[in-house]
Amino acid sequence: MRNLLPFISSHPGGRSALTCRFRCGDACFKETPNNSDNEYAGDIIAGAVSRRSMMRAAAVVTVATAAGTAALTGPSAPQAEAAALAGHGHRPGHPHKPAPSGARGLRFSPVAPNKDDKVTIPDGYAQNIVIRWGEPILRGAPAFDPDKQTAKAQAGQFGYNNDFLSLLPLRGERGRQVLVANHEYTDEILMFRGYDPANPTREQVEIAWAAHGLSVVVVQEEHRTGKLGPVNRHPLNRRLTATTEFRMTGPAAGSALLRTSADGTGRKVLGTLNNCAGGTTPWGTTLHGEENFNQYFANGNTDMHKRYGIGTSATERKWERFDRRFDLAKEPNEANRFGWVVELDPYDPDSTPRKRTALGRFKHEAAQPRLTSDGRPVVYMGDDEKFDYLYKFVSSKRMKKGNSRAAREHNLTLLDEGTLYVAKLTGDSPVTEIDGTGKLPVDGEFDGSGVWIPLATGTTSHVPGMTADEVYVYTRLAGDKVGATKMDRPEDVEPSPRTGRVYVALTNNSDRGKAGKPGADEANPRNSNKHGQILELAENWDDPAGDGFAWRLFLVAGDPDDPATYFSGFPKENVSPISCPDNVAFDAHGNLWISTDGNQLGSHDGLFGVATHGDRRGELKQFLTVPAGAETCGPVIQDRRVLVAVQHPGEIDGASVEKPASVWPDGPGKIVRPSVVAVWRKDGRDIGV
Repeated sequence: MRNLLPFISSHPGGRSALTCRFRCGDACFKETPNNSDNEYAGDIIAGAVSRRSMMRAAAVVTVATAAGTAALTGPSAPQAEAAALAGHGHRPGHPHKPAPSGARGLRFSPVAPNKDDKVTIPDGYAQNIVIRWGEPILRGAPAFDPDKQTAKAQAGQFGYNNDFLSLLPLRGERGRQVLVANHEYTDEILMFRGYDPANPTREQVEIAWAAHGLSVVVVQEEHRTGKLGPVNRHPLNRRLTATTEFRMTGPAAGSALLRTSADGTGRKVLGTLNNCAGGTTPWGTTLHGEENFNQYFANGNTDMHKRYGIGTSATERKWERFDRRFDLAKEPNEANRFGWVVELDPYDPDSTPRKRTALGRFKHEAAQPRLTSDGRPVVYMGDDEKFDYLYKFVSSKRMKKGNSRAAREHNLTLLDEGTLYVAKLTGDSPVTEIDGTGKLPVDGEFDGSGVWIPLATGTTSHVPGMTADEVYVYTRLAGDKVGATKMDRPEDVEPSPRTGRVYVALTNNSDRGKAGKPGADEANPRNSNKHGQILELAENWDDPAGDGFAWRLFLVAGDPDDPATYFSGFPKENVSPISCPDNVAFDAHGNLWISTDGNQLGSHDGLFGVATHGDRRGELKQFLTVPAGAETCGPVIQDRRVLVAVQHPGEIDGASVEKPASVWPDGPGKIVRPSVVAVWRKDGRDIGV
């Protein structure tokens, strides 16, 4: 560990400067793209917000507060849970029934905050590396050799910087599942020995193209343990990269805004970039959010490029030297073909993945659907940028059940037709009670009502002055025009399969309250917000396609000893400290699991579980921490197994292949490799029970 001390970062916040440089193009040190003055002026936008919408939102809040049932728990929730949530959740000072072992699903000894260069897990649990960057998954791909990398080899190997994970069942193959992984970005300094950032070689650039994208790989469970390992050369295994062909679908496909010299149709695009989190659909496909795509494009020269954070000069990776499509001076529309939600059918290795234009274009962190009572998908999405927005899409089509060819073909059209909305949130406390410190208002909670403002339906725009194509391609501008609420980096958004409530991870916003920037509001109650919060939305369980909702902050992150933190009223002396929530997932018990990115409390990032209902609501416990320089991604929570993606281990200022800042996962003398980790109980029982 003494050898790691020179790599302590002087970069402000929890991330290293190296991570900011390669992951998001130093977005935090550039002008915030959203400089709009978009305070909503009232019922002035045709078809956008009506008095009826506001009344519906108020009705949801009234039901939630008075009854504590339909809006917040749904008719399927037990009466005991409804009673526990009566009054819109626990208030500070409300008693919690003693339950020394904790909420079901969270009965493990919490991991203490630490800075150990390993994956630290609770007592009684075991772990293994499922798959590492560079492991061969396709027929003919060679074993990984860090000093003999080639683009051809990487195109058949597991990609770099694994983020979102999905585990899908594989019928007829006992003990096997289909693992789908996003590969968000590359860090060439940690990939290539002797890398010269000013003069990358063509081979290095082409390796990086091949290391981006998605991986599909079948994994096998080891008998009598929880270990998982890849099944090399399985016919379902697949790599999709920055040069794979994708289809543009939906209402904006074919638009002049999507056409380039290489694709005059506006319907075919090469590659997917910066895939962050994602989602798994009820019809068996996976969704992948293209996030910080802006950093790959050079020489931005329009206001729309600026609104999406695209710079006016050369890029960090210099890809524009090797492919003209990354030079916007030559191909001004190429960037418009990124920033979408990608849908992939992992069961069909010959299928062409699709970029769904109906879901809008922005920095998608994730996209997780649920179904209305009549079977229509509703997809919730966050735009991961300071002061950007929360969205949802409601399909106009119903899902067909079954696995017939006709059903699968129909279901692959569900995300092409419907209405795209953006969220407007209003607090219910006097403005004077929201002072930017995080102090709770007099009513004991940060809460209020909200409306979903429609932006476009099919080829019809609901935003004056913008065509439907413009709404889909320049969705941020549409949100600006209708007065959406500026949020603290909305990232992963997940609906609870148990209650229907929707949880939004808001990671942080250090610019909140700065001169010339928006100050605190009830949904974003802290200025210079370092630690983030979790927002909870309540819509009608039977009709999440409605346009009104109630909301409250479920968790205000940070050190529990800090008065400006909140854990749904649960005693703060009994929770783990948490900072910078990023990805979220649910277990079978209805607990929310939160992975963090950029912990600003002096510990490594980790994975946490928190009870969302009952007498232990707000009880948060840390399940694991990741190695030096890494963030925790994924996660997948199964009954007897937890999967996490350990992304960018060793990404600490001053590190390189020659001077590693971590020895994970393979020990001293080996190159640091992003990897997927499985954790299970040694006694074979369910997690946390």
